[in-house]
Amino acid sequence: AGREQEAWLDVESIENFPCEDLQTIDRLWLKSSNGKFGFSVQKQIYQNLGGTKEFDVEVWNQFGDTVGWRKEGKWKYYKQLQWNTGINSPRGHLPAISLGNYFFGVSRFWFSSIVQRFINCNI
Repeated sequence: AGREQEAWLDVESIENFPCEDLQTIDRLWLKSSNGKFGFSVQKQIYQNLGGTKEFDVEVWNQFGDTVGWRKEGKWKYYKQLQWNTGINSPRGHLPAISLGNYFFGVSRFWFSSIVQRFINCNI
């Protein structure tokens, strides 16, 4: 994202993340998972649930339920995610974004921004 230091991506960094890099990352996820994981998969799920650039807690929670980032109405910790590509992993489960051990409290507010970046980059 053109940053000098390793740090978490803020909304401005997301908006300036090179499209070519995002497309490459997405292609690698799609290829290695036979189309089950990737940014484009997550974008499609998010939009199908009614997600837009404007944050909507109901859509965000439904997204979390759909991709397996929530269980019984509670967000999982990063270490609780499924890291295999087996048949039991929900579609769109990966890649996951870590903002510390409990990663969804912050990321939900910029997830809609990254989805918009995926749209702008034709992902």
